[in-house]
Amino acid sequence: MPVTAKLSRKFYETLGDEIANELVDWFNQVDLTYRGDLREVNELNFARFDAKLEQRFAESDAKLERRFADYDIRLEKRFADYDTRLEQRFADHDIKLEQRFADHDIKLEQRFAEADAKLERRLTEFDARMEHLEARFDVKLEQLRAELIKWMFVFWIGTVAMMFFAQAIG
Repeated sequence: MPVTAKLSRKFYETLGDEIANELVDWFNQVDLTYRGDLREVNELNFARFDAKLEQRFAESDAKLERRFADYDIRLEKRFADYDTRLEQRFADHDIKLEQRFADHDIKLEQRFAEADAKLERRLTEFDARMEHLEARFDVKLEQLRAELIKWMFVFWIGTVAMMFFAQAIG
């Protein structure tokens, strides 16, 4: 929106209307030219600013992408390290657990061997005692048999003697 220059009435009277109007037109043309030039300079400056801003955003985006990529790499490495350490700990734990089970199995085998030996010893003692009792039982049974045979002979001799007496008397 151009501003039309106005000059004082005294200026018109001194120079005349024609020259004053030409001077006013010339001022308006210069003003329009300067406004156009200023607009072009502003648009160029804005375009440069916009380009620099875009460039800085692109640089910032690239920098952020690099940082995120570096962060992802570091994070993946840390996870890999944690996985390795966990695997190592589980392997160590498995080895310790296997060793403990092996130790426990050895102790159980020793205890079973001791229990078997003790049971075998007690069974041997029991067998010996049973054989001793059986021998005593056999001896007692033989003594009882001998005693019975002796009393049977006494009974039969008494019975036969009574039969002879009864026949001899009768």
